[in-house]
Amino acid sequence: MGHVTGLDLSEEFISGELHNSTLFQLHHLLHLNLAYNDFSSSIPLNFDKLKNLRSLNFSSCRLSGHFPKGIFQIQTLNVLDVSNNKDLHGALPNFQEDDAVLLHTMNLSNTNFSGKLPGSISNLKQLSVLDLSNCQFIETLTISMSELTHLVYLDLSFNKFTGSLPSFRMMKNLRYLSLAHNSFTGTISTHFEGLENLLIINLGDNSLSGKIPASLFTLPSLQELTLSHNGFHGPLDEFSNVSSSKLQLIDLSSNSLEGTIPVSIFHLEELRFLQLSANEFSGTIALDRIQRLQSLHTLGLSHNNLSVDITSIDEHDISSFPNMKYLLLGSCNLGEFPGFLRNHPQLHALDLSNNQIHGIIPNWIWRFDSLVYLNLSNNFLTTMEGPFDDLHSKLYILDLHSNQLHGSIPTFTEYAVHLDYSSNNFSTFPLDLNNYIPFVHYLSLSNNNFQGKIHEAFCNFTYLRLLDLSYNTFNGFIPKCLMTKNSTLRVLNLAGNKLQGSISDTISSSCNLRFLNLNENLLGGVIPDSLANCHSLQVLNLGNNHFSDRFPCFLRNISTLRVLILRSNKLNGSISCPHSTTNWEMLHIVDLSYNNFTGILPGALLRSWTKMIGNQTESQEEQGTLFFDMFDNHDNIRYNTLFSVINEFLVLKLFKLLSTEPYTVADHIFAYYVTSNQFGGRYLNSVTIVSRATQMQWIKIPSALTSLDLSCNHFQGPIPQELSSLTTMYNLNLSHNAFSSNIPSSIGNLRNLESMDLSNNNLSGEIPVELLDLNFLAYLNLSFNHLWGRIPSGGQMYTFEASYFEGNEGLCGPPLKDCSNGIVRDSDPTPVYEMHGSIELNFLSVELGFIFGFGIFILPLMLLKKWRLLYWQIVDNFLQRVVPQLDFVYEHCEGKRYKSLRWMR
Repeated sequence: MGHVTGLDLSEEFISGELHNSTLFQLHHLLHLNLAYNDFSSSIPLNFDKLKNLRSLNFSSCRLSGHFPKGIFQIQTLNVLDVSNNKDLHGALPNFQEDDAVLLHTMNLSNTNFSGKLPGSISNLKQLSVLDLSNCQFIETLTISMSELTHLVYLDLSFNKFTGSLPSFRMMKNLRYLSLAHNSFTGTISTHFEGLENLLIINLGDNSLSGKIPASLFTLPSLQELTLSHNGFHGPLDEFSNVSSSKLQLIDLSSNSLEGTIPVSIFHLEELRFLQLSANEFSGTIALDRIQRLQSLHTLGLSHNNLSVDITSIDEHDISSFPNMKYLLLGSCNLGEFPGFLRNHPQLHALDLSNNQIHGIIPNWIWRFDSLVYLNLSNNFLTTMEGPFDDLHSKLYILDLHSNQLHGSIPTFTEYAVHLDYSSNNFSTFPLDLNNYIPFVHYLSLSNNNFQGKIHEAFCNFTYLRLLDLSYNTFNGFIPKCLMTKNSTLRVLNLAGNKLQGSISDTISSSCNLRFLNLNENLLGGVIPDSLANCHSLQVLNLGNNHFSDRFPCFLRNISTLRVLILRSNKLNGSISCPHSTTNWEMLHIVDLSYNNFTGILPGALLRSWTKMIGNQTESQEEQGTLFFDMFDNHDNIRYNTLFSVINEFLVLKLFKLLSTEPYTVADHIFAYYVTSNQFGGRYLNSVTIVSRATQMQWIKIPSALTSLDLSCNHFQGPIPQELSSLTTMYNLNLSHNAFSSNIPSSIGNLRNLESMDLSNNNLSGEIPVELLDLNFLAYLNLSFNHLWGRIPSGGQMYTFEASYFEGNEGLCGPPLKDCSNGIVRDSDPTPVYEMHGSIELNFLSVELGFIFGFGIFILPLMLLKKWRLLYWQIVDNFLQRVVPQLDFVYEHCEGKRYKSLRWMR
């Protein structure tokens, strides 16, 4: 037994721990393969005692714990493979010159190895294969990487590397290079010159910039070039040696490339895959230009400034036209369906979105046996050509949103995963819809003409991640099962309907909601405590309803909450949360306006909004927009990991349909679906905030947008100093309250402020000169307070209209009257019930007035002011309680403050 030199136990269904194994008695062991077993344990330290070991394979063994660094120091080791063990942690050691001198293959991919790549990695002189993809490595790549001159295969994709790229010019043997999905910056001018053996370059999904050098296209052996999702800009130059080029795949999508597409590209005779979507290319392209590219099966020109001319193609003579499988022509100014496609039965994907196509969707488009993706959104389509009885489409993704389609939604897509029928005129669907589309993950019926009750059939979808029924005329109650069965659902949007009743307090502890929008309905009652079970909730919008409750302090237990909108309800009481100790770490948009909140604005609550304080290092993600992942680990979803996302039956069927495609092609196309938000992997939604006195709708919510709206409540007391610590604030609205005292000078700390409304309060004193430091301030409203003194001059103060300062009798200076007559301090505020006769009660009938005004009280009411004020208080309070549509508002007129009863929505 001691002389065993090779042991292959891969795929033997071995389980259990390794610590007590007899393997360590095999001192002569050279080769050990334990791949594809289930040890569910850590790697014991004893392995470094196998001093003769040449190859060690622990791939896909469900290993966990920390990887022993001693294994790297086994000097005889040639091959080390511990890939596909996501719970295995570790870091690379500092390699000495006499350590692992024979190591030529190191595969740590799909593990949790982390840390910085040590500069001493250059001591692995024999290293030819280095795969560190899908790990957690950070910081810059060491310059010494260029000394690994024996490298043939280098994959550092899906990590967190930053900084500029090292030069690869010394790696003359390099054939495969992937640095995709990191955060590399800088240019790529001469990094690859002289690499005559290089077959594949993948630098996609980084932050690289500058011009793409034409020399890249002339590398003599290069077959695949992927530079997608970067910041490359400028024109593409023509390049030489086209006739000898081996290029088969070019993906330059999602950059800022401009100008015309080089003619050279259309002379690459071996080209199979050309993806130029989402750039700024311009000009007109006659589609017959690709006829010489007989191997071409993928063409992506979507979302540029291009016009594609399809009229030059003869539908009756397309024998010389390439057999297209993926045709992506979104935003290409097409006026009709490319009729020649009816003779391309092998078509897998077709994108004709954002064009000028009118009229009927032809029946032939549904009848391709292998079509899995169809996007006809944002056109002027009105109807679908029948018959539909014999249709059994294999589509996985169908997007028809933003057309003028009517009638019943299509139900012949039984394998569909993503269905977007929003913004049409559809009015019906079968009540047992779940039986027609059983595998759907993403279902949007938003902005159509559906009405009636929301049927409980929506609760019967097994895989549903997103349900958007917003902006229809659904009525009745929200089905209780929708709030109970939420372990799968990530996004629920029922806004803009006529739903009534209360929200069921049966939200389960397994709630996985990221986004809940019930805005603009007729819902009432209390906000259910069980909402706190949605631990991953990012957006909660309950605005414009009739909720009558206290401030929901229990929501502070949701650490992920970013947007909280409760505007235009009947919420009341204080918003302090004295028994809560947790912070609202991620909250950055808060709208509590048009409620009945009272008391002082608690400083402790403001301090708990730590994201608004801006003491965190701004990440790259903060520069983007707020999105909601439908799937866990969305960033790492690839074509070969679809099993973790959709039903296994569908995956196998998809793989069979696309079985003839090389993996790289399928992976690139899948990336297009995901990053174009077509797969339904991410959901972007809008939010409406009041800024600069107008409602502004953000179609995409910026992750860095910070807004606080507390207007039209009954807050009183001074503006707390803690407010000035919310330094990331973009929009602040405290208008129509009863705030008093001075405007704190520390408000000048809000350097990012663009809009501030403090109007219709009881603020007094002078306008602090520190407001001049708010360089981004584009809107300032201080009207109807008790401010006095000279308006600070300078900066943007000269840009504000006089109406923004009116109702402050003591103010002077531009844009109001000059101060030559002296500064007049305003008088004390008028009691809120004085002159109550100005209250707007037009809606009351003569009969109500007669009932409340007639009798023995008339004379005292007419003669005694105190009785008269008390009487109106009683009447107002009574009416506010018995008539739900009535509510109190505070108003100013000619510098005086009144409390009025108004008819609210």
